[in-house]
Parts: sequence; structure tokens; C-alpha cells
Amino acid sequence: MSVMSRIAEKTGVIGAVVGSFSCAACFPAAASLGAAIGLGFLSQWEGLFMHWLIPLFAALALLANLLGWFSHRRWQRTFLLCLGPSLVLLGVLGMTQHFLVRDWSRGIFYAGLVLMVVFSLWDLFRPASPRCATAACQEPKPSH
Repeated sequence: MSVMSRIAEKTGVIGAVVGSFSCAACFPAAASLGAAIGLGFLSQWEGLFMHWLIPLFAALALLANLLGWFSHRRWQRTFLLCLGPSLVLLGVLGMTQHFLVRDWSRGIFYAGLVLMVVFSLWDLFRPASPRCATAACQEPKPSH
């Protein structure tokens, strides 16, 4: 379960970041970075990315992080890992449904993307170790 949730979480992060590269009107900073690395052709599918793919990938990352809680049982880590995808979803929803000020939505989205990347790298280099469900079980000792 933990390997699949880690793969799903990384896929969600990469998908949300690459999806933001296609939306020049909504995310000019991300789109200019995407054009600089050769992903400018994605702009022709801006509507598809904005309304479907970015929320889908962010939801995938959010779900994978929530499911990861069952393997490591650390609520602080789960909260931090879920914060980025939640902010991305809120930012995209604010821009597509116009219930937030557009500049705030864009800022919320960028903050969510940065948090997704930072915490994904943190999770990649410092994976969570499982915690015992009961007080009587022994934590595994590191082998040297």
C-alpha cells in the first residue's frame, strides 16, 4: 500500500505542476517556465487542463496522502502532505468558479504547488516509518 500511495502521490504532484504549465492566462509564471522548457505546446489544451486535469491530479495526490496515513499513522505528516493539494484544489476552484478574488486564487494555487513539490521531495528523501497501532508493540530497530 505504501509504495502505491507514494507513486500515486508523486504522479499527482507531477501532473498538477505540468498542468499548470499549460495555462498562460491563469498561471503566467508557471506557463512561462513551461514554455522555457519546451512545453509551450500544452497551451492549446488550457481549458482541459484547468477544468479537469489539474483538479484530477491534485485530488489524486490528496487521496494518496490520506491513504498514506494508514501506513504511517502520523497525523502531522499527513496534514502537511495534504495541505498542498488542498490549496491547489481551492485555487483552481476559485479561478474556475469565481468565488474568490482572482489574484487570491492564483496566489493560493501557487502556494499549493510549491507546498506539493516541497513536501513531495521531503517525503521522497525522508519517508515515514510505520508507527505501531498499540503501545505494546516494539518499533523496529535500525540495522547497521
